[in-house]
Amino acid sequence: MQSDKPSFVFTGWHMLAAMLLFFGTIITVNFTMAYLATSTWSGLVVKNTYIASQEFNGKAAGIRAMLSTGIKGTLAVKDDSIRYGLAMPGDKPVLADKVTAHFKRPVGEHQDFVTELEPAGAGVYEASRQVLPGNWIVEIIAVKDGETIMHEANRIAVTGEGK
Repeated sequence: MQSDKPSFVFTGWHMLAAMLLFFGTIITVNFTMAYLATSTWSGLVVKNTYIASQEFNGKAAGIRAMLSTGIKGTLAVKDDSIRYGLAMPGDKPVLADKVTAHFKRPVGEHQDFVTELEPAGAGVYEASRQVLPGNWIVEIIAVKDGETIMHEANRIAVTGEGK
């Protein structure tokens, strides 16, 4: 006894639907990922990679010379203040003519800012500025007699309401 009811037949329309669903999913995911990648971070680390590569050895030598002096920096971000201390080994204060702090978000640049730290005595420099909570990369440059005596970058996390 055989049934006259035909079994399922895979037709060209079924194949077309399967291909549209398959490739449509892949294309949608790719466009979504591309949009998210370009809208969240520019990817720009240096403006000109060729120039940066040419300057690398000079910068590396400068950093080695700076590290050989033994100067250490300590950064504290609390409440509405930024505090940075410069000291030689043995906690001897280091005086600088100018100390600048560049606060940068790890991703994006719309909240980045630069602030000049004022001397507060004994190798301590301060600025009154609220820093929003979250992760920051803080690049600090201290200059004495026109020469950079400290150039460092620290990654910090600020918690709470500017604390």
